[in-house]
Amino acid sequence: MLLSRLLLCLCALPLAAAGCATSPPDKIGDACEIFDEKRSWYRATNKAEKRYGTPKALQLAIIRQESSFHHDAKPPRGKFLFVFPGKRLSTARGYPQALDGTWETYKTATGDKGANRKNFKDATNFVAWYVSRTHDKTGIPKNDPYRQYLAYHEGAEGYLRGTYAKKPQVKEAAERVDWVYRTYDAQLSRCEKRFRRGIPLIPII
Repeated sequence: MLLSRLLLCLCALPLAAAGCATSPPDKIGDACEIFDEKRSWYRATNKAEKRYGTPKALQLAIIRQESSFHHDAKPPRGKFLFVFPGKRLSTARGYPQALDGTWETYKTATGDKGANRKNFKDATNFVAWYVSRTHDKTGIPKNDPYRQYLAYHEGAEGYLRGTYAKKPQVKEAAERVDWVYRTYDAQLSRCEKRFRRGIPLIPII
């Protein structure tokens, strides 16, 4: 019992946060289970939704599609001489798989120079910001997961040019995001009240 309390306290310390807070949720198919396990994620997505108007369910759905909630996700390497591992296929990194250039644009636009793609709070704020920017550039509603994901993957300009039209894998991914968004949204409609009431993060033992 004492050891359990100690471990929970250690997870709250900044130096231990990376080890305690970066593992993927145990049950990624249920938004309620995700937030039950990671209450700080609810606070982060809720804050981002209030700031940018991007639904929490869409923030989660995009991050799930991009990284399956792995903080250190990276694209695969290419092949050198058809055998040896080569360079990564892109500079996408972290929870949102944001490219280096796009991440720098985000940091400049928000003034958050210390934002890190491996930090869930920063990542979900980025996704919410990106969806809002896409809405401003293309008119895609913030609660249209299919088209928002197409633009997330292709960029607003690419979406407007229809670059996704001959990319069946991208359209299939957008369909998955659409389904996950609607699943998460329905789940949150049933359980979100208890997160808003601020149930204690550390249970009394």
